[in-house]
Amino acid sequence: MTTNGQGGSATALPKTTQLTEAPSEHAFPADDPALADYKALIRRDARANRVRARDTAPPDAVRRMGRWLLDRIPIPGNAVVAGYIPVREEFDVLPAMDALLARGCSGAMPVVAGPAQPLVFRRWDRATAMAVGAYGIAAPTEASPACTPDVVLVPLLAFDRAGRRIGSGAGYYDRTLAALRAEGPVLAVGVAFAAQEADTLPAGRHDERLDWVVTEAEAIAVVEDLT
Repeated sequence: MTTNGQGGSATALPKTTQLTEAPSEHAFPADDPALADYKALIRRDARANRVRARDTAPPDAVRRMGRWLLDRIPIPGNAVVAGYIPVREEFDVLPAMDALLARGCSGAMPVVAGPAQPLVFRRWDRATAMAVGAYGIAAPTEASPACTPDVVLVPLLAFDRAGRRIGSGAGYYDRTLAALRAEGPVLAVGVAFAAQEADTLPAGRHDERLDWVVTEAEAIAVVEDLT
């Protein structure tokens, strides 16, 4: 297995370039510091790649992604769907959230409850009162009731078709998905530009896999084992 890279460095992307002799996910015990270091290398290059992906995406990428999300992902009409407020070059899911709410879904947004804790979700629509929360990201105020989402749209830096992802490194979505899945079914949908795809990514014991990934080019149903 290889992880994609440029110039022979340990980098996740772009997918079209192969990195020979990249470490397999099986080379690292769960939570081994070497795995964390390797992910940090991938994360560094994946951030730069995401900027390129945004800058070279089709002008209507947001609309295209929304169509794939609405037409292909099995989201019930009455589902509670948790989105996110996009920051930096993250894919903008707000137009898709508007469309889902128009179909009868309820919206939610994540709130950081504290370090090393799962995210809390509060009801959201365009009229919801927002305040600047952790990391300078807008989040619903406590006036908005807490809720449990049926679907979670997950931002990311890199993904593969086995549902592995590289995120910001804080672990919020892994902790959150683990907590939600312990209570019942939840659909985790990664949202990314197509150019953020990697052939394969490393994963540790606490990394939660996605169920789907949606890009401006397609909706990808995760295959759990591509090794």
